[in-house]
Amino acid sequence: MAEESQWHWRNSMKPVRFFNIDARAAIPWLLMLIYFRWITFFISISVTTILLIVEKKGLVLPSALRAVRVWFLGPVRPSVIGIHKRKFIDYGL
Repeated sequence: MAEESQWHWRNSMKPVRFFNIDARAAIPWLLMLIYFRWITFFISISVTTILLIVEKKGLVLPSALRAVRVWFLGPVRPSVIGIHKRKFIDYGL
């Protein structure tokens, strides 16, 4: 009985699905409703297809974007970017 009272916590992080597809794949289709052109139709189909392929590989959208970032930038990332590094200042007179 105590386990049944905790079921809602277990189900709180499940991804939102829309016709067995990740709901983020519906965003291009919503844009197509606003701006209906053939190019938006083909972009919607291609984005949905890419997201389905990524999902079949076992990744969700945020982890797939991280994988693409690692593929482009490489696995080693500096902890502090160049513009935030401290400059040496000589206060001697």
